Amino acid sequence: MNITSAEFVISNSDVKKCPKEAIPEYAFIGRSNVGKSSLINMLTGRKSLAKTSGKPGKTQLINHFIINKNWHLVDLPGYGYAKVSRSTKQTFQKFITNYFEKRQQLVCAFVLVDIRHEPQNIDLEFLTYLGVNHIPFSIIFTKADKLGKTKIETNVSLYTEKLLTLWEELPPYFITSSTEKTGKEELLAYIDQINNSLREH
Repeated sequence: MNITSAEFVISNSDVKKCPKEAIPEYAFIGRSNVGKSSLINMLTGRKSLAKTSGKPGKTQLINHFIINKNWHLVDLPGYGYAKVSRSTKQTFQKFITNYFEKRQQLVCAFVLVDIRHEPQNIDLEFLTYLGVNHIPFSIIFTKADKLGKTKIETNVSLYTEKLLTLWEELPPYFITSSTEKTGKEELLAYIDQINNSLREH
């Protein structure tokens, strides 16, 4: 898939105000500072479509972008370590869970995980939440340029072993680097494949 257009549509904190079009939607979420904005900009080929920041927790709303006029990319607030007040964090959690549980256009959640770290409880808890609620998801390992090939394989294995204690089969996963554009073609091909299968139905 070539991305020929990527435009901002709307930001809000209420799932009822999300775009009404019946087009496929892909949500990107992960721990704060996992490299989500950089990944979105790399995928779309736009330098500042998603706001990047040295401070974790920059995204604080549900942000919709329309891609190629026929699917939505959704940038969601990060979970975990953001330096925001407890009440703000609870508000985030409320509209994130509302989004996942009520948004009918959502066809896949992409959960971003920093490849440099061993499995973190906060990530595993979130993946479990998606699984329990029957929300289709894939995992995107980020920052692969920071590690050698062997270490990447080791850390992915640690994750897959953990996940296989929770589920009988693994979700699809992708290894990416925003700096080196690793994984871009595979991810876009995966989205394209889902979009094509939805059109056939």
